[in-house]
Amino acid sequence: GAGRPPRGQGKAGPAERTTVMLRNLPNNYTRKALLDMIDAEGFAGRYDFLYFPIDFRTHAALGYAFLNLATAKDADEFHSRINGFSGWSIPSSKVCTVGWSHPHQGLESHIARYRNSPLMHESVPDAYRPALFSAGQRVPFPPPTKRIKPPRQGTERMLV
Repeated sequence: GAGRPPRGQGKAGPAERTTVMLRNLPNNYTRKALLDMIDAEGFAGRYDFLYFPIDFRTHAALGYAFLNLATAKDADEFHSRINGFSGWSIPSSKVCTVGWSHPHQGLESHIARYRNSPLMHESVPDAYRPALFSAGQRVPFPPPTKRIKPPRQGTERMLV
């Protein structure tokens, strides 16, 4: 009907968007360094999910991350404050750009996306996995609903 969004657009309109994608992150950054930056910029306790992809072979960050904020208001503020950020804790000329995550929006969507992913296999180091938070503290990821296969060699970049 005329009142429905066009096909291919998720349910999350601008008012409900909570997941941002950060691009242009330093390749030698770590998840901890990114979390420290996010907290220092005033967002401590205001996010519940972070995935910071790392190349399994080179151990270098792939330069982007997905962060889910607690509310759409938090996400809008994060977008405004962090887009253009360049005050890294290590020498880097990169300037962060922040956009909206697509197609995954919201905590439940990310849990559903990753809980049965090879990324969550016991052979994958914790620092390479998506992380959940509650009130600023790391919390366990929900257990998988099926047997998780180990990641295949050579497909590390495909796991995002």
